[in-house]
Amino acid sequence: MGDYGIGVDLGGTNLRVAAVDEDGTMLLKRELPTEVSRGRDEVIGELCRAAQAVVHDMRERSGGGELRGIGVGVPGLIDSESGRLLESPNLPGWNDYDVKGEIERRLGTTVILENDANAAALGELWLGAGRGSESLCMYTLGTGVGGGLVLQGRIWRGWNGMAGELGHCNVEPEGHRCGCGSWGCLEQYASATAVVRMAREALESSVQTALRSLAGGLSSQAVYECAMQGDAEAKRVFERVGRSLGMAIADMVNTLNLPLYVIGGGVSSAWDAFAPAMFAEVRRRSFVYAGTTAENGGGVGGRARTTQIRRALLGGDGGLYGAARLPMLGAGA
Repeated sequence: MGDYGIGVDLGGTNLRVAAVDEDGTMLLKRELPTEVSRGRDEVIGELCRAAQAVVHDMRERSGGGELRGIGVGVPGLIDSESGRLLESPNLPGWNDYDVKGEIERRLGTTVILENDANAAALGELWLGAGRGSESLCMYTLGTGVGGGLVLQGRIWRGWNGMAGELGHCNVEPEGHRCGCGSWGCLEQYASATAVVRMAREALESSVQTALRSLAGGLSSQAVYECAMQGDAEAKRVFERVGRSLGMAIADMVNTLNLPLYVIGGGVSSAWDAFAPAMFAEVRRRSFVYAGTTAENGGGVGGRARTTQIRRALLGGDGGLYGAARLPMLGAGA
């Protein structure tokens, strides 16, 4: 057994810790609730105890390798140089908290702190939809819309760590107000929260729709099921998701000309409902995409190089794999 890294997915609801070897095999995984109300010191304590238990179990294994370090994926804004969590909507009271330093002090090993969407993008590049590629752009469609860029095998964080906020690209200049303070962000049209809001807006009209039977229990999954059953209003909601996502991806294709764009997160399970509108919008708005897809003649200048848009393959474990990969790549990850 070779060396291994520990990946941590620290969310507002669950804490997951896994050991992953250098070949990408997940060897152990532990999951427990994140009791944010107990305070950050208690949560960090739980994280460290879970990591110590995983290390102990690995040492008990015959031929267990050496720990390379711990990667921690966390939602929010991070100062990548210092390892401080600057702000996190899912972890109240954690603003400007030295997460990296605190874990290193308690465990005595290398710790790399990373935004959870960046970690998921790295995981998909390593073992998922991006396997075999060097670069990708990933959209994570969940409660909000996260994003990550991996260029030439390394996470692109920008000059101050804020790169990859793909959910706050504008797709509707005078659109719905976003929590970031802007209007018409992708997050307001392609997240699970947006799906529910747009379904409620449909219910406020006088149209006939099966969504009315869900009025007391609307969820993005329930709206998807209505769309798959042919309900016109539910289908329109996901067409809006697809068009909005297509606009955003088209801009990224034109700007970065990367080979691969990956769609993950819970809303990606509704792929059948939104993907046709997404692909149509990308073809309509991106001359770069239209010139590099097989369906448009095999690529620019006759080259058979294609721009790919794919679903993520690793599901909820993408961030764990990516976080575990961080210490294997070292400081330049």
